[in-house]
Amino acid sequence: MCTYAEVTYKVHYVCVPCRQSRKLPWDGAEHPCTTCRAPMIFAGHDFAAPRRRDDRRWAAVAAVLQAGLRYEGFEPCGCGRRPRYRPRTSPEVRARRRVAARSGLTDREALSLRDPADA
Repeated sequence: MCTYAEVTYKVHYVCVPCRQSRKLPWDGAEHPCTTCRAPMIFAGHDFAAPRRRDDRRWAAVAAVLQAGLRYEGFEPCGCGRRPRYRPRTSPEVRARRRVAARSGLTDREALSLRDPADA
């Protein structure tokens, strides 16, 4: 049975400069941040917002979203669960970017690697 076909789920939207996240319906509309009125970024179904004062984790969130990745654990239809890795801190982001520079990978590919040695 398809998980996402049966129920309409709310998804996470993030404003990185304000360090805010909200769960809103995925309707294709632009959702403005309640603080700065800038459009919020779609972060996916499985996003877990770090604490507002945690600079290293918010830097990692900004890098992941800027690379075009989302926090998704389900397959697109929701039938299977394939955990996807995303770096949690800025040192993990830096390690993956060093691997990208050495291996010729894009930021998107490097940030989705579970271990930098896997490249």
